[in-house]
Amino acid sequence: MEERIDSLGAEGQRAFQSAASTAELEAARVRFLGRKSELTQLLRGLRDLTPDIRGQVGARANDARERLEAAHAEALARLSGLVAATTRDVTLPGRRPPVGHRHLLTSVFREIETIFRGLGFSLAAGPDVEDEAHNFTALNIPEGHPAREESDTFYLQGGAVLRTHTSPVQVRTMERNPPPIRIICPGRCYRNEAIDATHHVEFHQVEGLYVDRGVSLADLKGTLDHFLKAFFGRKTEIRFCPSYYPFVEPGASVDIRCFFCGGKGCPVCGPLSGGWLEVLGAGMVHPNVFRAVGYDPEQWTGWAFGAGIERLVMLRHGVPDVRMFLESDLRMLRQF
Repeated sequence: MEERIDSLGAEGQRAFQSAASTAELEAARVRFLGRKSELTQLLRGLRDLTPDIRGQVGARANDARERLEAAHAEALARLSGLVAATTRDVTLPGRRPPVGHRHLLTSVFREIETIFRGLGFSLAAGPDVEDEAHNFTALNIPEGHPAREESDTFYLQGGAVLRTHTSPVQVRTMERNPPPIRIICPGRCYRNEAIDATHHVEFHQVEGLYVDRGVSLADLKGTLDHFLKAFFGRKTEIRFCPSYYPFVEPGASVDIRCFFCGGKGCPVCGPLSGGWLEVLGAGMVHPNVFRAVGYDPEQWTGWAFGAGIERLVMLRHGVPDVRMFLESDLRMLRQF
């Protein structure tokens, strides 16, 4: 009986090793390891043997079965690899893994920077946490001005504030450098506002400053005309309207003709706007701002402007809600 067990083990191993398909392998498994296989029948007949030889024959039969099961597993792995290789179509194009890209706001930052660098402007930056002197006082916003109220501004300990605009960067740049100056200041700003589709406590601005001898309002209009047409398109209609800002005099709001309705009036521009959209504020730098940084307003003139990045992007790309920029919703981000 022991010789027959050894013979079945060797024969089964050869059958598993020589199997050329999963069908042949399954047939060999049924023959040597199935319920009706000869080896299984021998194991079931151990109860009829005398105790003195039952243990010896049982150990031999179990050892043969373990070797057969190992040989079957090895053959199955070999044939599974062959099947996978033969069913793989190597002529199909590869699957490109998902690749991230710049956030829409970052892309617009870079675009605006490129436009102004082409006009000779450099980039300036400053801290998000400011003191009241740079954020308000030096910009001709005195004590008691509504913009300094806690209902509009985030105050920190020690009299510091989260900057409400990027204009303090202009002040710091003028304090450190003599004219001429030609800079843009993009960055994050913070205001204590109720969050809705067009307002948020955290947003982005880009501001520009040009100071030199003989700088005029005509220089401002020409620069902004070039910028807005480069950003929105060469056919963009632009107008300047008188407006008030504490740090410029005279001041102006800059509007563009609504490109969604062509100026006829729509939900984007509103029924009372006459088809115009306000995109930024600008004006000639106030003499008090020059005095605060040590410039002689009789010798130097300059202009400044400021625009909300989110508003520019919402108008150009039709984004309906400012909150979408901060929600990290891939359905929105993948569109741009």
